[in-house]
Amino acid sequence: MSDLRQIPSVEQLLEVHQVDGLVRHFSRQLTIRAIQEVLGEIRQEVTASAKVPIEKEIISRVTQKLTLWNTPSLISVINATGVILHTNLGRAPLTKSALEAIQRVAGSYNNLEFDLNAGERGSRMDHIEKLVAQITGAEAGLVVNNNAAAVLLVLTALTKRRKVIISRSQLVEIGGGFRVSDVMAQSGAKLVEVGTTNRVHVDDYRDAIDDQTVAILTAHHSNFKIIGFTSEPTLKELADLAHQKGILLIDDLGSGALLDTTQFGLTHEPMVQESVKAGADIVCFSGDKLLGGPQAGIILGNMDLVRKVKKHPLMRALRPDKSSLAALEATLLHYLRNEAEKEIPIWKMISMPTTKIKQRASSWVKGIGFGKVIAGESTVGGGSLPEETLPTFLLSLEAPRPNLLAARLRKENPPIVARVDKDRVVFDPRTVFPEQDESLLKGIKHSLQQ
Repeated sequence: MSDLRQIPSVEQLLEVHQVDGLVRHFSRQLTIRAIQEVLGEIRQEVTASAKVPIEKEIISRVTQKLTLWNTPSLISVINATGVILHTNLGRAPLTKSALEAIQRVAGSYNNLEFDLNAGERGSRMDHIEKLVAQITGAEAGLVVNNNAAAVLLVLTALTKRRKVIISRSQLVEIGGGFRVSDVMAQSGAKLVEVGTTNRVHVDDYRDAIDDQTVAILTAHHSNFKIIGFTSEPTLKELADLAHQKGILLIDDLGSGALLDTTQFGLTHEPMVQESVKAGADIVCFSGDKLLGGPQAGIILGNMDLVRKVKKHPLMRALRPDKSSLAALEATLLHYLRNEAEKEIPIWKMISMPTTKIKQRASSWVKGIGFGKVIAGESTVGGGSLPEETLPTFLLSLEAPRPNLLAARLRKENPPIVARVDKDRVVFDPRTVFPEQDESLLKGIKHSLQQ
């Protein structure tokens, strides 16, 4: 009990000169809360036979707590993994024009839902609908906050309490344990599975259609491949069947490529324009994967159907904010101008020549005076083009404890996220922005000296 009495009170600490500086910097209320928490921790420690720390140590702990509370948790990192669409690292980095659009729109009042010509209320979707139609050939478009929301909204608005047919080979699970079947269940649609895990035929769909069937749903595999003895009908075949039977074809494309990936040495990723041309009534895809924009779910297709989806009450809960719309519009404009490969970061990374990558890796070796350049592979990531890789060159650092070095790199400012490959740590220039080179080398040097 006597040791507990030696612990200073909140009032006593507030009178200390150093604490007065904390009050001015962090506010009195927050400082008091930090002091209370630290004193509570000390009481528990003393009760467990620890000594009462000196006043200087107590104030240091209060300062550390206040600093931690006021340090942003979401911060920029250097992605040296070579995974272009790294889901855990925020997926697609935005273009400069998208960042400028966010700052321009979010930093002031704007015409988000105001028709400047009519001088009356407008729709936030007006900023995107015509642009999406021009790029993809669709009649109309709509934006929500992610692709799972897009699929949920479409199924809820167009298929609730009626049957929707999907192949067993397409009942995929995406990151975080979310499954297509669960999204369908939440929408109220009645799931009808056809085919087998590896093979499904047009007749399987045809045989499953009855007077309660409202749609066929196709879901792009995205994050896995089925190889070997496999078959699936083409989207055109399913569109023809659906329209012959008077039902809808809804295509969940996932990644949403607007460029042909084969020109970069990758296998073909289904394109949005191809789905529209094949006859899909509704197409859903992501904004922050192969499109290269902000997190968003894009719905496009038949004008009457899109309007029906737009009017559903769930739309208000899923609609995007002004910043997302501004960034998406700026990103889509690059496609309209045929400059996506030059301006959108993920496409610049995908199309980056290996000669340039090797030169940068070599300059890194010279910059730190350690390591060597080795051949390696980059991946697209983000649930796109599974098992597809791009040739690259890596900075390789051999280390007796590579996991420890990787952990130290993640504590640098800015944090550096690299790959551990057996007894070495490797860094891929493909996913490191040129303006980050100086910070990267500084962080590596510092980590190696620890």
